[in-house]
Amino acid sequence: MQLAGKNITVLGLSISGIAVAKYAARNGAYVVITEKRSFAPRDEALLTELNALKIKVEMGFHSDEVIKNADIIVTSPGIPPHSDVFTSVEKYNKEVISEIDFAYLNKPEKSEFITITGTNGKTTTTKLLSEILTNAGFKAPFCGNIGIPPTSLLDEDVDFFVTEISSYQINYTKYLKPYVSAFLNYTSDHVTWHGSEEEYLRVKASHFIGENTPEYAVLNFQDKNVREIADKTTAKVFAFDDEFQQECVFERNSKIFYKKDQNIEKICDLTKARLFGRHNYQNIACAVSVAKILGVDNNIIQKTIEEFAAPEHRIEFVREIGGIKYYNDSKATNCDSTICALKAFKDKVVLIAGGRDKMTDLGEFCETVVQKVSDVILIGEAAERFEQNLRSFGFKNILSADSLEEAVDIAGKLNHGDVLLSPACASFDMFNNFEERGKAFKNYVLQK
Repeated sequence: MQLAGKNITVLGLSISGIAVAKYAARNGAYVVITEKRSFAPRDEALLTELNALKIKVEMGFHSDEVIKNADIIVTSPGIPPHSDVFTSVEKYNKEVISEIDFAYLNKPEKSEFITITGTNGKTTTTKLLSEILTNAGFKAPFCGNIGIPPTSLLDEDVDFFVTEISSYQINYTKYLKPYVSAFLNYTSDHVTWHGSEEEYLRVKASHFIGENTPEYAVLNFQDKNVREIADKTTAKVFAFDDEFQQECVFERNSKIFYKKDQNIEKICDLTKARLFGRHNYQNIACAVSVAKILGVDNNIIQKTIEEFAAPEHRIEFVREIGGIKYYNDSKATNCDSTICALKAFKDKVVLIAGGRDKMTDLGEFCETVVQKVSDVILIGEAAERFEQNLRSFGFKNILSADSLEEAVDIAGKLNHGDVLLSPACASFDMFNNFEERGKAFKNYVLQK
C-alpha cells in the first residue's frame, strides 16, 4: 500500500489505532486520529508522543472534515457499526478497513497470516501455535486481538503473523486473505455489538467464505455451526475433533492423534500437558492441525505442548491456602467459558461469578453449576438474575458479596472445595476490563 502523501484517518485512540498512526506517519502519510471520548489527564504523555510524530489528534468528537479528506480510514475494532461516525463515512462514500487489513496490505511479500477465531479459547490457541511454530524455527509472533497489533510488527522479519481475530475485527476486514484460518467454536456472544445472534454468526463465518477465502480452513467438526462452513468455503478443509474425516486431528483417551487418509499417528500424550480440561484439548487439537499443515515435526509439537502454560486469567492457578487452591478465570466473560472451566475440574468447586450481565440464556450454565459446584458466590449487577435462575434449577447454596475481595473471604471460610473465579459476565460494572478484575483477584489471594 502506498502511504507517502496519503491522508490517513484513524477512528479511535486505541492500541491498534495508535499502531496504524505511527506506522503510517513513519512512511510519509498525513495522519489524524479522531476519538469520541473527551481528553483525560492520562492521555497527555501519549498525545505529546503523537504530536512529535506529526500525528494530529482530535478528541471529544468526530469531525466531518477528517472523514471527508481521508484517502484511507482505519477503524478501531471497539467502535460498533451503528456508531454515529459511520453516518459521515456513508455520506462521503468512504471505505473503512480494519487494522488487520492495514497490516496485511503493508506486510512483506513473504509473510503470511494465520488467523484464529471463535467465541472461546482464541488466546490460548494463538499463543500455543505461536510457540510451536517458533520452536520449529519460524518467526511467528502472536498478535491481533491478543493485545499486539500486527501493524506494530511490520518492520520485523516475520514468517507468520499468528493472529487472534475477533468478530469485531472481522466485521471491518475486507482484504485479508490468510494462509490458514481456524474456527474454534461458536456460542452466542457480543449480540449487543452486532445487533443479533444471526449477525454475529454471519460475521464469524464470513471470514471463511468469499473472494478472500483462506488457503486452509481449520474447523471444529464437533461444533454444528462451525462444521456447516465446510460446505460453504472453497478453502481446503482440515477438520479437528472428529476422527472420521479424511485428514484431521482428534483427541481420544487423553492423546492427540493426526490422521491422513487411513494412516494415524500419535502426536502427544495430554496427561503430560500443563493445560487441562476438554476445552483445552480442543484448543490443542486446533493448534496441532495448523502445525501439521505447515509440516512441523511431531517431537517439536509434543515438547511445546508439555511445556506450555495457560495464559493469564484463563483457569490460572494462583495459590494454595490451607489446602484450598485458588484459580483465576477472569477471561470467562460469557456462560460458555465458565461452563468449560467448571467441566475441567474433577471435584466440585466454590464458584465466584457475576458482573455485567450479557442477558444470554442461563439454562446450560445452571445445569453445569448443579453438577460441578458446591457453592456460588455472586457479585455485581448480574447477581439477582443469576440467583433467580439458579434457584429455579434447585440450586440453593448461593451467597452474595459486595466486592470481589469479600467473595474471596467468604469462599475461603466455606472450605467446600477449590475456589474458581469464573464470572460468566463482563467486568465493566466493577472493573475496566477482565484483566483488571483478574489481577485484583490474584493480588488479594496472594496477600492473604
